[in-house]
This record gives sequence, structure tokens and C-alpha cells, in this order.
Amino acid sequence: MSPEAAPFPVRLRLLLAHKQKTSARVRFLRFPHGLTAFEALPPLSAVLEDAPESRVEPHPNLYLRGAEARLGLATGSLALEAEFSAQVDTPDGPIQVRLATFTDIDPPFEAAASLGGRFIAITEARGCAPAELDLLRQAYTVLMG
Repeated sequence: MSPEAAPFPVRLRLLLAHKQKTSARVRFLRFPHGLTAFEALPPLSAVLEDAPESRVEPHPNLYLRGAEARLGLATGSLALEAEFSAQVDTPDGPIQVRLATFTDIDPPFEAAASLGGRFIAITEARGCAPAELDLLRQAYTVLMG
């Protein structure tokens, strides 16, 4: 199955971030619907602080390749941040959220814009859903670790 044809699982979302290698400036890709690629978290979502370890989780590399294809980026443009894994409680059941970072020196501004998105600093996230703000805080902590 090609990455373009690989559907994102209903129970997985990605946070997409870029960390400048020279200055450590961190920016997150914000879509028109919110911060998770490529679908919004449902209303009433809440991050589980003490989430039980998932016994079975889909390997995210297939979905990273799918995200690259959706953004029109080359293979290898996204890398998984293994230290970040969060679980969000939703009315329809838990959703796993993983963090991926762009590997290029500069953020892919044009690719983001093609999907109606833009890169924001964490301080520009006001107005996001509380669950998204919590995910950003955790992701920022991992990236700046």
C-alpha cells in the first residue's frame, strides 16, 4: 500500500512541530481545525495524565509517510519523537497522539499553507481547545528536554 493510500487510523493523531537546529525555536503546525493532523480532536476531549500503557499500537512510520504525502513533502521529512506519547480521552474512546518533527532546516511553510495551516509558537496557541493546549505543553517539554 502506498503512503498516499494509507488511511490514518481513527485512534491516532499527530502533532507536527519544527525545532530550529541553530536557535532551538519551536513552532507547531496549526491547521484550520486545530493542532492535530489531519483531523480535529472531538469536543470534550481531555488528555489522560496517567494513561495505561497501550499494549498494541500501530507503528507510526507508515502514518509519517502518509503525512509527508499529504503535505507534499519528500520521504524522510518527518521523524517520530519517541519520547512523546499521549492518550486523549474522548466521548468515542481513547485516541493516541504522537509527536513528529520536520527534519529540514526551515519549516515547510508552503506545504502548511497548501492545507490552510501555519506554523505558530506555543504562545500563539491561545484559543485552542484545552486538550490541545495540554498536548502542546507536553510536546514542548519533550522538545526542549
